Amino acid sequence: MEYGFTTAAYVVAAILFILSLGGLSGQESAKRAVWYGIVGMALAVFATLVGPGQGNWGASIILVAMGGTLGWMIAQRVQMTEMPQLVAAMHSLVGLAAVLIGFNAEIEMVRIAALQVAGDTAGLEALKGFAQKVAEKTPAEITVLQIEVFLGVFIGAVTFTGSVIAYGKLAGKVDGKARKLPGGHMLNAAAALGSLVLLALYLGGAGSWTLVLVSLLAFFIGYHLIMGIGGADMPVVVSMLNSYSGWAAAAIGFSLSNDLLIVVGALVGSSGAILSYIMCRAMNRSFISVILGGFGNTSGPAMEVEGEQVAIDAEGVAALLDDAEAVIIVPGYGMAVAQAQQAVSELTRKLRAKGKTVRFGIHPVAGRLPGHMNVLLAEAKVPYDIVLEMDEINDDFPKTDVAIVIGSNDIVNPAAQEDPNSPIAGMPVLEVWKAKHVIVSKRGQGTGYSGIENPLFYKENTRMFFGDAKASLDKLLGLID
Repeated sequence: MEYGFTTAAYVVAAILFILSLGGLSGQESAKRAVWYGIVGMALAVFATLVGPGQGNWGASIILVAMGGTLGWMIAQRVQMTEMPQLVAAMHSLVGLAAVLIGFNAEIEMVRIAALQVAGDTAGLEALKGFAQKVAEKTPAEITVLQIEVFLGVFIGAVTFTGSVIAYGKLAGKVDGKARKLPGGHMLNAAAALGSLVLLALYLGGAGSWTLVLVSLLAFFIGYHLIMGIGGADMPVVVSMLNSYSGWAAAAIGFSLSNDLLIVVGALVGSSGAILSYIMCRAMNRSFISVILGGFGNTSGPAMEVEGEQVAIDAEGVAALLDDAEAVIIVPGYGMAVAQAQQAVSELTRKLRAKGKTVRFGIHPVAGRLPGHMNVLLAEAKVPYDIVLEMDEINDDFPKTDVAIVIGSNDIVNPAAQEDPNSPIAGMPVLEVWKAKHVIVSKRGQGTGYSGIENPLFYKENTRMFFGDAKASLDKLLGLID
């Protein structure tokens, strides 16, 4: 009965997770998709707790309550602008869980092996749950289990430290520039080769110390790998770490013989890998280049930017918008930092009420997280049908009267097309400079998060609307009837 209910519940939960993942591909279906995921996870946890071989109900309930309460408190306190950091932090917990579960499995294998050597029949018969399954395995199956544990620990350890560093870079607690130790890639390669040697020793019966040592090497790989990636590549890194956490979960699922964990891990791992590929393509960069090379490799000196930035005040922007018929707004991380999405939504409402065509252009890597801008605009009640992807709107800029750039730099940088030596050369960008007028809302004259100069700011049809994005837009809103 227990097996039947748990298996059926896992099948239903897996279907709900698939529906959830599929629903997240569209803005209108995303809210329903989130509920699919919530119900699926609740069902999965319940089925696991009442499944065969489970015990310690008191401790389980207390831990679930503590985790749920902590998660609720964090969700209530974290702002939407901090969502990338939160996602990275959650990935680190998945990685750490994989490491701890792997070591727990190793401890159980060692204990059961000792019972078998001692011929302790009573002790073996008293085993239940995971330990009972391990005791019933053949030597060949134990070897397979050891490989699964080793992979789970290795991937989990890489995910843990990599996610911690990604969190630090996104939160501004760690330098966003690419940093490598002397030796660079050779250190990572040596650590990876050392891990393979330790795998051979572990399977050969060298002992649990090999698992401890490979954990340390994997911790180093995760740390050094992400430290060597620049802040501009963080959106790809976040989705990549999402994939890593999925594969770590799948590996541990095999170790625990938990079919649902295998399915969910595979879903997360594959979807994260696909998303990373899509984002790399949107940046015209290979996945290997991002992971191994970091951001900012060039073949020569970057093209010098000539001219000066011309400022404009709120009255000037209002006048341009009053004369405009077609407006495209391009949001970036600066909008998120300034919490300006509500002001942007109100500006959109006022302009549309005056009969003007207003649309949004979203670059695949805008912000610090895939879909970051879409989430902020949805939160501000911007209609879904006017929020378009880069490929859908790029050809319309020449027919646009005013393009408003709010807190973006690299995704609207013409150097991607004009300068072959630029760190972002070849990267597809939103061609805002082709609009009749370009308004750039920006705090100051700095180069932004990635440190790359933007010729857009110096073009004749560009005006710089300096100041905090929310404060600037609030002032502008008062001038638009």
